Amino acid sequence: MNSYQEFAKYLDQLLDGVHAVRIAVSGYMPLSVEEIGSSGDGHRLVSLCHYGEQNGDLMRDPDIVFLFHSVLDGAAAEPVSFRNDYLGIVQDVYRYDETGRRTHVLPTLKQELMEFAESWFANLKDQGFFAPTAVRHILSP
Repeated sequence: MNSYQEFAKYLDQLLDGVHAVRIAVSGYMPLSVEEIGSSGDGHRLVSLCHYGEQNGDLMRDPDIVFLFHSVLDGAAAEPVSFRNDYLGIVQDVYRYDETGRRTHVLPTLKQELMEFAESWFANLKDQGFFAPTAVRHILSP
């Protein structure tokens, strides 16, 4: 199974049939997982995010948006954007024209986000976010 297929499996496991969930594990920032709509070409988008707070404002630390694709043996979820509000970073793998059609790809960023997501999912597993003891707060069924 390739990384994108694993990402899709992990995201669907975290969502567990709902549209938005916040998962709490003692000692770590809560994790938010939510379906945030569709891309311009109709693909499902899911956000994976830790939120912190600064001066009363919610801050993404970080937020990765995954774009789901259908593949022969299931689904694949490609990380397509990264945001960290504390550092003022907003990065998108693809550029689009005014009609919503993809026009450019940033291959180096695409590779960096895949590697970051692999590491992040490994950390989330080690921290207990996939464990049955993690506390799930359904935000949108």
